Amino acid sequence: MRRFDRWLVVLGLFVAAGCLGFLSSRHVWTADWTRGARASLAPESVAVLAKLPGEVQVVGYLSPTGPLREQTAAVIERYSRAKHDLVLSFVDPDKDPAASRQLGIAGDGALLIRYKGREERVESPINERNLSNALERLARGADRIVAFVTGDGERQGDGIANADLGVFMRQMERRGLRAVPLNFSQTQGVPEHTDLVVLASPTSALPAPAVAALVDYIHGGGNLLWLTEPGNDDLGTGALADVLGVRVLPGVLVDGQGSTLNVKDPRIVVEAEYPFHAITRAFRDTTLFPQVSALAQVSDHDWAVVPFLRSGARSWTAFGGIDNASPSTIAFHPEAGELKGPLDFGFALNRLSPSPDKSEQRAVVIGDGDFLSNTYVGNGGNRALGERLFNWLLGDDVLVDLPARGAPDRVINVSQDGLTALTFGFLVALPVLLLAAGGFIAWRRRRR
Repeated sequence: MRRFDRWLVVLGLFVAAGCLGFLSSRHVWTADWTRGARASLAPESVAVLAKLPGEVQVVGYLSPTGPLREQTAAVIERYSRAKHDLVLSFVDPDKDPAASRQLGIAGDGALLIRYKGREERVESPINERNLSNALERLARGADRIVAFVTGDGERQGDGIANADLGVFMRQMERRGLRAVPLNFSQTQGVPEHTDLVVLASPTSALPAPAVAALVDYIHGGGNLLWLTEPGNDDLGTGALADVLGVRVLPGVLVDGQGSTLNVKDPRIVVEAEYPFHAITRAFRDTTLFPQVSALAQVSDHDWAVVPFLRSGARSWTAFGGIDNASPSTIAFHPEAGELKGPLDFGFALNRLSPSPDKSEQRAVVIGDGDFLSNTYVGNGGNRALGERLFNWLLGDDVLVDLPARGAPDRVINVSQDGLTALTFGFLVALPVLLLAAGGFIAWRRRRR
């Protein structure tokens, strides 16, 4: 009997040790008791994850100091619950600034989401809406065709010259965009399956058939990005400007605001604050625009025109030349017709699409093309702004429409009579009741 008792004691010790080991391990059990499961992914986001079989890598280029890493991990944890092979890792951008610049990581950092050789970037704010839209773009898979007009001295989408856009477009290729040349001397019009046409700063006059083909493309519901430059108002693009309802103002835009950031050339417009638009929503990076043309919109048009790039109050359109080798004597001359800022130099246009295959037609006109060139695309937030431009033009800005899921009891609706009763109750009745109770208790104690 004693031997049996000893075996029971040994067995009890093993059971106790096993229980202690179990309790010392980390066991995660998550339950969402909020109304409408607000602490979990929306069904729309779960549906996006179901379209992505295989591993999804999320790399956060975020500084270890500050709250961003912890906040990002909390958001990604919701996705990991629904998709176990979604892997999150962090990289300190300060330890390899050259690689961060090459990837266009600036400001508060960014997330790179990689899936089957493609990648998407998510910048601040890092939330479910932005993450789910980036994942939806990865899930779509098919390349988007971006046609660059060529033949008249335009910037090339695959070029390596300083003025070309090859560096930027190679970055965009990993996001499913494919740049192709479009020469109207070799084709009668824009090919049918083109998703976007880019007219990037032509240096010689466009032939009439080329302008007519672009106008027909706009009339047919096509999306367009037009980058123009100072002095480009005599290149035969008047018909294109008419159909878009915009005008390129004469002169070059100069801005004294850049001097505060040690930018010595007044022709470089420095942007740090942006008018509200879907392209610039929550965008806080500083961008640089060398040699800008101001733009104006024509009234009585069927386009909804929204400015999203605007110069500062210290800017104006200068008609004279500027010699950076000598002390600047540049000044505002209103008598010569120069216009005082703030002046718009970036327009986003949208309207109901004339094509039955699309619901909306979009176009963007910017009075500068240098900001996306190989020379300047790495400056500040230029690359990030370019990505936002292309996303909006291709309709990739809001692919997943997440409904608002706020708490239903955050707002209490009280009538004026009810508010009066509450005020009287808390400020008068309750204090009187407490005083009466205290007096009654004191009276009873004295009687004892």
